[in-house]
Amino acid sequence: MADNNQIKSKSTGPGDDQPIIPASMSLPEITLRVIVLGVILTVVLAAANAFLGLKVGVTVSASIPAAVISMGILRFFRNSNILENNMVQIMASVGEALTAGIAFILPALIILHVWDRFNYWQTVITSLLGGGLGVLFTIPLRRALLQDKTLRYPEAVAIGNVLKASAKREEGDLRSLVGGGVIGGVIALFQSGFQILTDTFQYWVKSSNMIFGFGLGLSPALIAAGYIVGINVALSLLVGIAIGWLAGVPILSSVYGLPEADSANQMAMIIWKSHIRYMGVGTMLIGGLWTLCTLFKPVINSMVMSFTAVRQIRLGQHADTLRTERDIPIHYVFIAAFLLLIPIFFLIANAIIPNEMNIEPSFRYFLSGFGTIYILIGGFAFCSIMAYFAGLIGSTNSPVSGLLVSALLIICLVFMAFFSYTDWDNQTKEMIGSVVAIGSMVVIGAALSISNDTMQDLKVGQIVGSTPWKQQVMLILGVVVSSFVIPPILQLLYDAYGIGGVFPRPDMNPAQMLSAPQAGLMATVAKGVFSHQLQWNMIAIGAFIAVICVIIDEYLKKQYGTRLPVLAVGLGIYLPLDSSVPCVIGGVLAWIVQMRLDRLYHHQRGQADADISMNVHRHRGLLLCCGIVAGASLMGVMLAIPFAIKQSSDALRLMPDQYMSFAGILSIIVTFMLCAWIYRVVMKKV
Repeated sequence: MADNNQIKSKSTGPGDDQPIIPASMSLPEITLRVIVLGVILTVVLAAANAFLGLKVGVTVSASIPAAVISMGILRFFRNSNILENNMVQIMASVGEALTAGIAFILPALIILHVWDRFNYWQTVITSLLGGGLGVLFTIPLRRALLQDKTLRYPEAVAIGNVLKASAKREEGDLRSLVGGGVIGGVIALFQSGFQILTDTFQYWVKSSNMIFGFGLGLSPALIAAGYIVGINVALSLLVGIAIGWLAGVPILSSVYGLPEADSANQMAMIIWKSHIRYMGVGTMLIGGLWTLCTLFKPVINSMVMSFTAVRQIRLGQHADTLRTERDIPIHYVFIAAFLLLIPIFFLIANAIIPNEMNIEPSFRYFLSGFGTIYILIGGFAFCSIMAYFAGLIGSTNSPVSGLLVSALLIICLVFMAFFSYTDWDNQTKEMIGSVVAIGSMVVIGAALSISNDTMQDLKVGQIVGSTPWKQQVMLILGVVVSSFVIPPILQLLYDAYGIGGVFPRPDMNPAQMLSAPQAGLMATVAKGVFSHQLQWNMIAIGAFIAVICVIIDEYLKKQYGTRLPVLAVGLGIYLPLDSSVPCVIGGVLAWIVQMRLDRLYHHQRGQADADISMNVHRHRGLLLCCGIVAGASLMGVMLAIPFAIKQSSDALRLMPDQYMSFAGILSIIVTFMLCAWIYRVVMKKV
C-alpha cells in the first residue's frame, strides 16, 4: 500500500489505542473501486446468508470475510489504503445484516398465508425503509456507545486488528492472525462441513418426572469471541445458563411434565423452546429498558454536541471537530427519519394489511398510524439496545429474535387493548392483529439488524481512523444495493424449497423445506398473544430475575467496581447452550491467562518494561483470537456455497450416523487442545 511508511511511523506499540490513520491525515475512502467491489461482495454474501437464515435461523457475519477478501483484492492496487478496505467491508456487511432482518421476519407473512409470494417492490420498499431507519437510528448513538469503556466490541476489534496488521505488515501480528485463521477455519470445516466434529455436545438424562444434564458449545469462533469479551460477560452468561438450563430444565420438566420426544436431549430442547426462552425474553425486556435509562444521558449529550457543531457552522464559527468525529449532521438525520415515516405509513396501510380484509378505512389508517409511530419510538429504543449488544457480546451473538419478540409482545398487547372496543370475533382479531404487528416488526427487524451491524462497523472505523459520515454514507449505499437483491433471492429459495410448511406448488419434498425458525417464532408469538396461549408466567419470571440482577449489578458497581450486565444474564437464559457456553469457555480462558500474567510479572509490577511485556502477551492473544473468529466466519460463508448447490447442509458430511457420539467426544478433546494451544501461544516468551 502507498501509505505503509506513514502508517508504521504512527504505531507506538501493541498497547496503543490510537487509530492507525490519525485525524490529521486524510486518505481516499469512497472510491470507484471501493463501490464496485462493495456491490459485488454485498450481492454474494447476501445470497449466501439468505439460505442459512431460512434453513437454520442463523446467518454468518459477513464483516470479517468481506474484510479479508477486499484486503486481498485491493493489494493489487498500488495506492490502496486501509480506509478503502474498511469501506468495502462496511458495505458488504450490510448485505448480510439486512438479509437477516428481512429473512427472519418477512416469511411470517407467508406462513400466516397473508402473502403467497415475495412481492418484489413491497419487499424492496420494506428493506429500504427498515434498513435506512437502522442506519439513521445509530448516528446519535455513535459517540455514547463508542466511548463506553465497558463495551469490548469483540468482532469489531477482530476486524480492526485484521486490517491493522495487514496495513502495517507486522510479521508477528500477521503470523498470529494467519495461524488463528487457519486453525479456526479447519475446525469449522470439520464441524459444519465434514461433520467429523460437532459444534455442540448435549448430555441429558431423564428420571420418572424430571430431566437434568448439561450441554457444551464447541464453536471455535464463539470461544475466541468469549476470550475477547472477557470474564465479566462470561460470568454473567454463566449466571443465565445456571438459571435457565441447570435449574430451569429440571424444575420445569417436573412442573409441566415430560414432553413427548424420542430422547432426553430432544425433551430438554422442547422445554427450552416452549418455556425457557420466554423467560429470557422477559429478562432482556426489563434489562433492555434499564439499559435505555442508563444510555439516556450520554445519548442526549451526544445529540447536543452534534447540534452545537451544526450551529457553529451556520454562524460561520470554526468547528473544531476532528475528522474522525464528524457524523452526518444531526438535523439531516431527524429530517430523513421523519420523512421515512410517510412511506412506512402507506406501506402498512396498503401492502401489509390485505385489501380483502373487511376493515373500515378509518380504523385501517388508525392501526397503520400507530404502527408507524411505534416503529419510530419503539424502533429507536430497541435499536439502541441492539447496538449496545453489539458492543457487549458481538453482532453475531446478539439476540435479534429475542428483542424482536419483546417488541412484538408490546405492540400485540396494545392492539389487544384497541380490539376490545370492536365487535370482531376472535379469529378476525387474531388475523388482523398478527398481520399489522408482524408488518411493523419487518421494518423494525430490518432496522435492528442494521443497527447491530452498523455499530460494529463504526467501532472498526474508530479503530482504523475512518471518517464517520463517510462510513454512514457507505452503510446507506449498502442498504440500497442489498434491498434490490434480497427479494429475488427469497423468491428463488421459496420456489425451490418451500418455507415454514408452506409450499408454492404440490408434490414438493418436505424434507428439503426451509423451516425459517425465526419467522415461525414471530408468527407463533403473534398468534399466541391474540389466542391467549403465550407463556406469560415465564415472561414474568424472567422480568423478576432482571430486577434482581439490576440490584446486584448496581451493588457490585458501587462496592467492587465490577459488573453483572443484566442483558448478558438474559442472553444466557435465552440462547441455546451451543451458543452461550463457548463464550463462557473463552472468557474463563482469558481470565486464566490474565491471572498467569499477573503472577509472572508480579515482582516487576509498575515497571515500564513489565507493562510493555504484559501488553505484548495480551495483544498476541487478542490477534490470535481475532484470527480464529475470522477463519471460522470465512469458512462458514464458503460452506454456504456447496450447501446451496446441493440443497442440503449435509452436502459434505463424512461421519455416519452410528458414529456421531464419537464426534462429540472427539470435539471436546479438540476444544481442550484449542484452548491449550491459545494459552501456550499467548504465554510464549516475549
